[in-house]
Amino acid sequence: MKKYILFLLPLLVTACLDPEPPQPKPEGILVTSNITENTTWYSDSIYVLNGRISVTNGAELTIQPGCIIKGGSGSGASATALVIARGAKLYAMGTPSAPIIFTSIADSIQPGMIASPNLTYEMRGLWGGLIILGNAPISATAETIQIEGIPTSDPNGLYGGDNSHDNSGIIQYISIRHGGANIGSGNEINGLTLGGVGFSTVIENVEVVANQDDGVECFGGTVSLTNVVVWSQGDDAIDLDQGYTGTIQNFFTVGEFNGDHALEIDGGEGSWNGNFYLIDGTLLGTDTARCHFRDEATGFVSITGNYNIETDNGTNISFDLTPVGGDNTKFTWTWTYLEGKL
Repeated sequence: MKKYILFLLPLLVTACLDPEPPQPKPEGILVTSNITENTTWYSDSIYVLNGRISVTNGAELTIQPGCIIKGGSGSGASATALVIARGAKLYAMGTPSAPIIFTSIADSIQPGMIASPNLTYEMRGLWGGLIILGNAPISATAETIQIEGIPTSDPNGLYGGDNSHDNSGIIQYISIRHGGANIGSGNEINGLTLGGVGFSTVIENVEVVANQDDGVECFGGTVSLTNVVVWSQGDDAIDLDQGYTGTIQNFFTVGEFNGDHALEIDGGEGSWNGNFYLIDGTLLGTDTARCHFRDEATGFVSITGNYNIETDNGTNISFDLTPVGGDNTKFTWTWTYLEGKL
């Protein structure tokens, strides 16, 4: 049996509450302005994001194991998020017993705790999310563009460049919960957004729980991710766009989907494309774990455990476990099924 980083499972035993809990008075260190110099957030503290907070000016933000970061409520331009701008770095290195937790101010969780005492996996959109931006190549209308989820008036939302080796830091054992605040009509923030992030960045042992939009979305870039759990998202679990050329290995998605997808895979939007690799994945859905491969999507997918899976190429053509009947003039992909379930 494959071991996953399911330190989120204690949430399952929490009681079901009203989906719009009252906003408590902030308890913790209030963060009100951008971070422009090297800064450390400590294990025994709670940090409360008062709006969209960006790490800029090449600064490094270090977050110690067990630290809890809570986002305040807000939508539109007031949606809360932690943004690592191009050139800055995030060193968030939790441990299995002391993960770093990003959650809502409505969460009563305290340092030393892992499970929320009051929020359930059904409560989404209570704050924004974590956005990491880099200088790696993207296949878009320009070499550098503005990331979704950040207003165009904010220059810290730019991503993309020509440095495949770009380094945005180290992210290990983090849990991102109850995010996905709405910033406009049909536009919510992903749990973990990676825009043009380079492969010198380390991302491993990450979970996203109860995000209103996608769990993890990669806009181009070359970064690889290892050990990823996405659970109870409102849209797609893992979404790849703009010629993403990295590898996501050992991933696990759980959701109802209901027309959304476990995997939403898009190709390049510019003059070139890239090859993605999705290796050793398990997709669990209450009805069908849907996989959507759009035009120009090129790469490799390996699923090692699953229940009902439906795949299509954007024209609602369904397959079993092999790409029979796919329009290969639109995209190229390989589906490999290896026997085995949980």
